[in-house]
Amino acid sequence: MREELCALLPMLAPVRTVEIGGRQLYIGELQGREVILVLSGIGKVAAATTATLLIQTFNASALVFTGVAGGLHADVSVGDVVIAHQLLQHDMDASPIFPRFEVPLTGRSHFDASPALGASLAAAAQRCLGAGAGFVGSPELAAFGIHAPRVHRGLIVSGDRFVSTSTESAALRGLLPAALAVEMEGAALAQVCFDFDRPFAVLRTISDRADDHATVDFQAFIADVASAYTRAIVLDWLAASA
Repeated sequence: MREELCALLPMLAPVRTVEIGGRQLYIGELQGREVILVLSGIGKVAAATTATLLIQTFNASALVFTGVAGGLHADVSVGDVVIAHQLLQHDMDASPIFPRFEVPLTGRSHFDASPALGASLAAAAQRCLGAGAGFVGSPELAAFGIHAPRVHRGLIVSGDRFVSTSTESAALRGLLPAALAVEMEGAALAQVCFDFDRPFAVLRTISDRADDHATVDFQAFIADVASAYTRAIVLDWLAASA
């Protein structure tokens, strides 16, 4: 989201801007590490295009995707963070030629995120969201009923639609009971990184429960919670891994 990008841009220095394929890429250093910040675009095609651009044009050594998602699993609440262990496209269905959810000609439906990147991001998230951290008890979190945010690792599912009804989310839980969260880009990035043998991680802040209330205060949540999470977690993670 643009709010997440804007939260990190002031810390990027020196900044060099490149425009390719309708995308503004911001190149510089964060916490002593050379990075590229760019909006992925919304949806699987946009995310796949951006990931390919980063790998092919800039030889990015690793990709880290941040954003928001709807919570699916009963243990996942608004304000929690989910870091992907695996990703799957819930709207991929080439049956009966291929099994449902399997990406044709790959032999797989689940794409593994980097265990090392996931572990280091999870540790950063725990430091930022744990007891005694600046977020806990803040008025910004309290406004959304968030009091004890947690960090989860597991399956994230992606599809080219915004899941915003209780009927849809219940159907997804029935089909994919292990899924923690649902969004629109992560599994596409995962497939590109699999093709290019590039490590990646996907970190999602839970903005809603992917139900009939999924659009309530969405923009306020992005501005007040998700972008602040992204800034804190990414900066902590980079500093710890420098």
